[in-house]
Amino acid sequence: MRAAAIGVCLATALAATGFVQGAAAQETKLTIGMSGWTGFAPLTLAREAGIFQKNGLDVTIKKIPQASRHLAIRSGDVQCAATTVETWVVWNANGVPTKQIFQLDKSYGADGMAVRNDVAAIKDLKGKTVAASVPGTAPYFTLAWMLKQNGLSLKDVKVVNLEPGPAAQAFIAGQNDAAMTYEPYLSSVRAAPQAGKIIATTLDYPMIMDTFGCTPEFLAQNPKAGKALADSYFEALDLIAKDQAKSFEIMGADVKQTGEAFGNSAKFLRWQDRAANKAFFSGEIQKFSAEAADLLLEIGVIKQKPEIDSLFDSRYVQ
Repeated sequence: MRAAAIGVCLATALAATGFVQGAAAQETKLTIGMSGWTGFAPLTLAREAGIFQKNGLDVTIKKIPQASRHLAIRSGDVQCAATTVETWVVWNANGVPTKQIFQLDKSYGADGMAVRNDVAAIKDLKGKTVAASVPGTAPYFTLAWMLKQNGLSLKDVKVVNLEPGPAAQAFIAGQNDAAMTYEPYLSSVRAAPQAGKIIATTLDYPMIMDTFGCTPEFLAQNPKAGKALADSYFEALDLIAKDQAKSFEIMGADVKQTGEAFGNSAKFLRWQDRAANKAFFSGEIQKFSAEAADLLLEIGVIKQKPEIDSLFDSRYVQ
């Protein structure tokens, strides 16, 4: 209710300034599957502020755990989703065709590994218990990536499958030797130094980046929707720049944070504007996707590498 009320007020103010135009005569309906991850929040802002509607889109957002988001796509329950780049590799390799159409964010310390205070280095986790989400998710992949960089593998630790929120809560409560989590939950660990410390984040291992994608069928059947989605995201970023306090309040309310708390979480990532997107699709996504696919093969999450260039369509950010 609070987010909706704020959204109405903001949309009214935006309309008064000419930001939001009249809604398109015929809106394209779609459902987006995502989580409460801070990096996805501009999508919520685009909905609450009327930006999607202004661009001819009737958007429903469903909060679906990353571990089951692909099932919602496969069933047709959602047509588009937000997730990490390597997850699109997994989905396509495992028979869920999707195409990334714009980049959302890059993590700059927003994803990390929490360990007990007596753990001096990641290599000391050998034989210990680590809470992380299931194979095919970003926390599981991040764990595998960090372990490999420190001479270990998933076989060297005992993985307990917990989603990022519960993983952080359990760690603070004294369960498990380590936990893989992300914002806004990572900040709860930062606020509980008695429980442990954050030994590594994406500042140390810059390998978490998020993108938005849809099924090829949806994009083909709705040829204007891809550009409208990308444009809406970039307009949401413009709105954040114009009125950060109000935007943070709206995005924070969606995940039960104050605007100030949301802003503190957002400090650990960078939303990617149109210029950043153009650079990302000009080589970075190809390089990282290939590296990610190699690791995913190694840890058994996928059995074959998908065609990398088939994983995205960059025309919508031009």
